[in-house]
Amino acid sequence: MCALPADLGAQVDAALREDIGSGDVTARLVPLEQQVRGTIITREDAVLCGCAWADETFRRLDPRVQLSWQAADGARLTPGEVICRIAGPARPVLTGERTALNFLQLLSATATQARRFVDAVAGTGCRILDTRKTLPGLRSAQKYAVRCGGADNHRMGLYDRVLIKENHIVAAGTIGGAIAAARSDAPGIPVEVEVETLGELREALAARPDIVMLDEFSLEDMRAAVALNRLHGGGLRLEASGGVSLETVRAIAATGVDYVSVGGLTKHVQAVDLSMRLTFSVDLRKAP
Repeated sequence: MCALPADLGAQVDAALREDIGSGDVTARLVPLEQQVRGTIITREDAVLCGCAWADETFRRLDPRVQLSWQAADGARLTPGEVICRIAGPARPVLTGERTALNFLQLLSATATQARRFVDAVAGTGCRILDTRKTLPGLRSAQKYAVRCGGADNHRMGLYDRVLIKENHIVAAGTIGGAIAAARSDAPGIPVEVEVETLGELREALAARPDIVMLDEFSLEDMRAAVALNRLHGGGLRLEASGGVSLETVRAIAATGVDYVSVGGLTKHVQAVDLSMRLTFSVDLRKAP
């Protein structure tokens, strides 16, 4: 089971403030005593993610709202499947419906995309990584969803891994100089360096970072990079990046790289089609 983000509650608070503002003026049309039951269903194949966000949405609006999950985060869903049953006072259910579904649709989409890439490289030994190309304010949520889809997280932010790119190398003078400076300035933090040619890879191998990112390498050059790494003892992990799609990812993984990073796991997601269907305990047409 993937650990939930520490800032989950803050994410829900922000979403509810954004939607409710000074108050849900439409929900006040519903009688205070009105009760409701309903289901959340999926209209497409997907990987479920976001149950805790939905739970927290309704808990903060009214603890009397009860959700009964029929599937857990990480479960594969089929069209028409009931994933949750909901019951409670109608006003908070109606107020929280969109916020809860927004979280579920986005995070399920992220988990679903991650699972597609993981399935595409099955059996190769290569792991799929996400990137920092996430929705502002929802990074930990999307990275949680990536894990629910079976992929792995790259760095969470700028604080937990050194990632040396072209501009950093220019400023430091050399690849070796940049890596040495990183080791000195941030001891104990993993160091990764991005290279664009096999020549730069040779420089990186000599300086011994933890990971080397192969940026926009051809398949032929990726295979050469894997062979070169083995000649140097094979101790470095290689990550392929750039121009990765579902159509190309298996061929990339088959070159022998350790990781393939895919910005599209979190950036190019299309919300999963979910729907909440409600049944009211009295005829709303008779409400005053």
